[in-house]
Amino acid sequence: MPATPTTDPLQRERDHLASSRAALRAMREDVQSLDISDVTGTWVTALVLQNQIEARIAALADLSHTPLFFGRLDYLHAISEELSEGSGGESFYIGRRHVHDADGDPMVIDWRAPVSQPFYRASRAEPMDVERRRRFGYTGGELTAYEDEHLCDPAESDSASALLAAEIEKPRVGPMRDIVATIQPEQDEIVRADITGTVCVQGAPGTGKTAVGLHRVAYLLYAHRERLARTGTLVIGPNNAFLSYIEQVLPALGELDVAQATVQQLVAHVEVKGEDTPEAARLKGDARMAEVLRRAVRAGITLPTEPCVVVRGSRRWRVPAYELVGIIEELKGRAIRYGAARDALPQRIAHAVLLKMEQGGEAPDDRVQDAVTRNSAVKAVVKECWPLVEPARLVLRLLSDPEFLAACADGVLTPEEQRAVLWPKPGRSVKTARWTQADAVLVDETADLVQRTPSLGHVVLDEAQDLSPMQYRAVGRRCTTGSATVLGDLAQGTTPWATASWADALHHLGKPAAHVEELTKGFRVPEEVIAYASRLLPSIAPGLAPATSVREAPGSLTVTRVPDDGLEKAVVEACHRALEHEGSTGLIAADARIPLLAEALTAAGLPYLSPGTETSAQARLTLVPASLAKGLEYDYVVLDEPAAVVAGEPDERTGLRRLYVALTRAVSGLAVLHAEPMPAQLD
Repeated sequence: MPATPTTDPLQRERDHLASSRAALRAMREDVQSLDISDVTGTWVTALVLQNQIEARIAALADLSHTPLFFGRLDYLHAISEELSEGSGGESFYIGRRHVHDADGDPMVIDWRAPVSQPFYRASRAEPMDVERRRRFGYTGGELTAYEDEHLCDPAESDSASALLAAEIEKPRVGPMRDIVATIQPEQDEIVRADITGTVCVQGAPGTGKTAVGLHRVAYLLYAHRERLARTGTLVIGPNNAFLSYIEQVLPALGELDVAQATVQQLVAHVEVKGEDTPEAARLKGDARMAEVLRRAVRAGITLPTEPCVVVRGSRRWRVPAYELVGIIEELKGRAIRYGAARDALPQRIAHAVLLKMEQGGEAPDDRVQDAVTRNSAVKAVVKECWPLVEPARLVLRLLSDPEFLAACADGVLTPEEQRAVLWPKPGRSVKTARWTQADAVLVDETADLVQRTPSLGHVVLDEAQDLSPMQYRAVGRRCTTGSATVLGDLAQGTTPWATASWADALHHLGKPAAHVEELTKGFRVPEEVIAYASRLLPSIAPGLAPATSVREAPGSLTVTRVPDDGLEKAVVEACHRALEHEGSTGLIAADARIPLLAEALTAAGLPYLSPGTETSAQARLTLVPASLAKGLEYDYVVLDEPAAVVAGEPDERTGLRRLYVALTRAVSGLAVLHAEPMPAQLD
């Protein structure tokens, strides 16, 4: 006998979840059972197809701890054909990926599909034809609750969603999670922005700007998959710890082929062994260095004084020096790469020779032109007048040779600035030189002047406020024919060259027409904590509006002064108290105090992790140098000695910005302990 349908709404939803999981398993098994032995022509096509099948199998994995769907939409009327084949009154379950049954009918709709958009945007003021929006609550992968909003019922009052709040406040153990179930309307507008334009997001701490950028990648791959499959996508983060923290977000959304890198990894043409002074790093990151490098690349171009004589058989063909000068001057005046012009030079000389052959009564063809191009006399002119440029070797000379730098930087850098960027000791070879991170960016710029850098379809640049103009240029040339999503917070700029405005940053990135969005409503950081940290804004970013939070958490902030000789003991005790709660704990301190605190934790028998190491139920405490805290977040944060965090930076403003970052990493509670007086802005 068929099973009697249940009248319990929660059980019906659980039954649909079970049916959807079974359908997803069937979809995966269908792909696994594919036999491609008779449909591939060569081993190459077989390999490509097999890789595509394996990627599809991985994308269809059912993650038991991740809800297959998190919401449901009940529409009032029929959905238009371009969105769905549904009819009036039909319900749509919204989840992380599309799931269909054996007949091809949808059981779960991908959150990125147009029909899913009202789940994030619909409101009582604009219901978007949604009669009811249902949210689901899960515990350990099991559906445990649901919550309804009747958007067209005037009798139902507005109230905050308890399930939404619970999802936002859920304790964090492990890497960063997706926010697909909690995307807010203002975030959704950014996520679904058109691929043809660049979007810049100024986001205060806890506003979800990083998550928005990652979900935007997932959306663009859904809406423009074929295009981005050809051109590629890239997520750029500030350091490897940050990339490790976010690396599971896109795979959880079914996107497995998005590359991740730091700016340093993008420009890894040389091995970085040295470190610049703050002033040298600032100058090397200045946009004026682009002109200095352009001059250096072209410094070797010379004009010939002798003709080029090409011997073919019994005849000699002479290209006068003035004609060669004209060819070279014309190539110099064109806006093309140095290497492309060098490749064009022998072709131009060969063309001049062929014109003389025709005038002499011969009828040369393309084979003759190719032969003339390879003629030793033509090669000699090219080698002499347009020499080969090796980017690393050229930058090595520029930073080691005061006279060469002076010639290339004349009128661009002052003599004092030239002395600041020169290496203290001249480099002897590319391999043994003590290259710095700023030097590597200069080599990358030089390489692009010689040969165009390939462009990607879309680039996400996070913590962008910390990049120098030359680093922006390095990122920008990797999306010259594509678009970008730029994420950052001017108040968190902690490098000597931190950008002063997004207009300047976008200009250097090559995207001056980008649209700037500002997110000021926080969802993760409690109001008490963000309000306390915002006391620093007038000193570190006076033009920014203070952030607010939707979360009130009384008691989430404590500031305690302890005796000078008892700070380490008090910090260890505070970590013990934080670990009594569920979730992750971060102990953030000035970089110089990390060894001392590590010793104290070890002596107390308290195990700890390093940033970038995944937390677990057994290891939930991470010891975080303040310089690596940016972009990370923990349920509970213990902040050691704010004055030391400020003192660890070259100047007070940068130190206060570093402190602002450290103060805003907590999701549930922040305990500040200090022996020295607090900065005046927080006193």
